[in-house]
Amino acid sequence: MDRIGFTNAYVSGMKTDIGFKSNQFNVANTCFTVGYLLGMIPHNLILLRIKPKIWLSLCTLVWGILTLSMCGIHSVWQCYVIRFFQAWFESCTFSGTQLILGSWYTPSQLPIRTAIFTSSGLLGAMTSGFLQVAIHDSLAGKNGMPGWKWLFIIDGLITIPIALYGLLFFPEPDADSREVTHKNSWILTGKHKQQFDSLDWSIFKRVCGRWHWWLFSFVWVLGGENISFASNSTFNIWLDTQGYSLADRNRLPVAIYAVGIVSTISASLYVHKYSHFAKHWHVAIFISVAMFIVSLLMLTNPLNPRYVFAAQYLGGISYTGQTLFFAWCNVVCRGDLQERAIVLASMNMFSGAVNAWWSLLFYSTSMAPKFTKGCYALMATSISSGIVSLYIHYLQRRDTLDVSKYSDPEEQIKE
Repeated sequence: MDRIGFTNAYVSGMKTDIGFKSNQFNVANTCFTVGYLLGMIPHNLILLRIKPKIWLSLCTLVWGILTLSMCGIHSVWQCYVIRFFQAWFESCTFSGTQLILGSWYTPSQLPIRTAIFTSSGLLGAMTSGFLQVAIHDSLAGKNGMPGWKWLFIIDGLITIPIALYGLLFFPEPDADSREVTHKNSWILTGKHKQQFDSLDWSIFKRVCGRWHWWLFSFVWVLGGENISFASNSTFNIWLDTQGYSLADRNRLPVAIYAVGIVSTISASLYVHKYSHFAKHWHVAIFISVAMFIVSLLMLTNPLNPRYVFAAQYLGGISYTGQTLFFAWCNVVCRGDLQERAIVLASMNMFSGAVNAWWSLLFYSTSMAPKFTKGCYALMATSISSGIVSLYIHYLQRRDTLDVSKYSDPEEQIKE
């Protein structure tokens, strides 16, 4: 709601009232992106020292207060500063939650829990635009304030009580949960047979010396750019160029998120139910094939509604990667808590860094309605993400076979 609300506020009067000029709106978004990227790794490391119920709730509280303060800005520079710190505090949410899920749940439980979390974001994307419009339309002019200020007030007032609730009721794992997590946290490699509980300088050698950080960061850069076809509003832009009504431009793209939710839940249930033979790479290849078909459909006939609608809705499958790759990383890195914290944050950080300029190169509005360059880019990322996923599967299998002779993690430590 915060991200969509800022855009809605801008086009609903904030641009004129604050005096935005030229590309200052893009600069504000850049400030947000920089703050988001800089915050992810520090937040995950802080979560290793401060209880999640305290740190996540505190970050959410500050984030809500900053959102509320946006209603009082009087200059573009105030907007820059607030958006930067909003992003810094928000950046704890996605990677931090993935870290917590991987710490509390076993590998067989992770896909469903992760799917519920990522699907909630898609559900928010489906509903928040309509909610923001309703807030603006019903409260514009109330108490002498324009509608765009009410957007920030309502968003802030929604957030702050949730943060306070978290401080009181955010769950901590009980003794049984900790025991289950401990038994499932041994790293499965022949070279590193120990559990790391303290943060020290050796973390840099451990992270850079293993393939986990390199390949999971790379595969999620590719996976994030698979999502880029949908997340850059290419469908909205296409509908606009083809003369569809305002209602259709807001209504029809919602189904993309619905497809994402169905695909995410289905894939997680598949991995969970058939865990005796199903692997994460099965879903990774499925996503790659689906996105390759999307690029072919768009390249074949980019002006035919049948082709475009099929491609756009099929593109919602790419959101499944949010569950797949982060759950996969949690499983592979489960033996080293500090490494897992850094790898999870790095995946999101590098993906965001690339996406900041990727959309300008391949999905700018000037490329509508065909988005030919974007389709070729999607074809490349879909093929590449499949290849890297297969390589990750090979390395994971190799490392697992290295220690298959051990029936007890304690035997690993003795060795």
